[in-house]
Amino acid sequence: MNGIVFDHVSKHYGDVLAVDDLSLTIEPGTTVALLGPNGAGKSTSINLLLGLLKPSRGTITVHGRAPAQAVAAGEMGAMLQDGALIPELTVKETVDLVRGLYPRPLALDDILAMADLTAIAGRRASRLSGGQAQRVRFALAVAGAPRVLLLDEPTAAMDVESRLRFWAAMHDYAAGGRTVLFATHYLEEADEHSDRVIVIARGRLAADGTADQIKADAGGQTVSFSLGAQPAAGLDRLPGVTAVEITDGAAVLHTTDADATLAGLYRGTTLDVRDLRLSSADLEAAFLRLTRES
Repeated sequence: MNGIVFDHVSKHYGDVLAVDDLSLTIEPGTTVALLGPNGAGKSTSINLLLGLLKPSRGTITVHGRAPAQAVAAGEMGAMLQDGALIPELTVKETVDLVRGLYPRPLALDDILAMADLTAIAGRRASRLSGGQAQRVRFALAVAGAPRVLLLDEPTAAMDVESRLRFWAAMHDYAAGGRTVLFATHYLEEADEHSDRVIVIARGRLAADGTADQIKADAGGQTVSFSLGAQPAAGLDRLPGVTAVEITDGAAVLHTTDADATLAGLYRGTTLDVRDLRLSSADLEAAFLRLTRES
């Protein structure tokens, strides 16, 4: 059974179309990054998935259930950007209160350790830093041991060390076959910590695949080498080449298939190729190209 299914989902706010005929399937046990510029429909899609909003058209299922049913059954946990904490309660009291709402919660000490909160378990929520409050929100999201975990900008306000610890905890949680869907503006996190990347632009699906696939498809690859005074004629006809740049004796071949381009370069020319370099566009470049095209 599929973990999450959006089947031709649209959401209108009056005359504004926030989500436009979105269809996608997320298999159980995968970690998926949801990317898109502000206003692209990411937060609306997450709220639809949580049952906080109802689609104007189409259907959403989570392990075969409607979102509201999955939430009621404790199948889903969420860490949202605007989740407020009760200022008078300590971290331990807050986590214990929430875990008590679920039929099969994780052990309290395990939750605190996973979210790196053990050392500040007795601190009141009103005295937490922004990064510490984010870690508490993560603890609350996993308290019920949900099969599907939704994270909306999870590392906002965290410093570098806290981010590293957070992603280590998230990977430990996902390792048990759970599905994790996270929305982020930190593209390096999406590149490093996801099995799959979904890009939404103007409410529609702009790209879907691994980070490497999206970088290759949207940004392409380059083959660079020192050309010197050798002739550049014919480089644009090599397999896969879409553009050629010659600058100060250096050649840069933009290609959709670096392997085919290299084979053609060595077998189909007599050039003396030196200082060869291969590179792919980074995820940021691919993301910008996809969202601009959309």
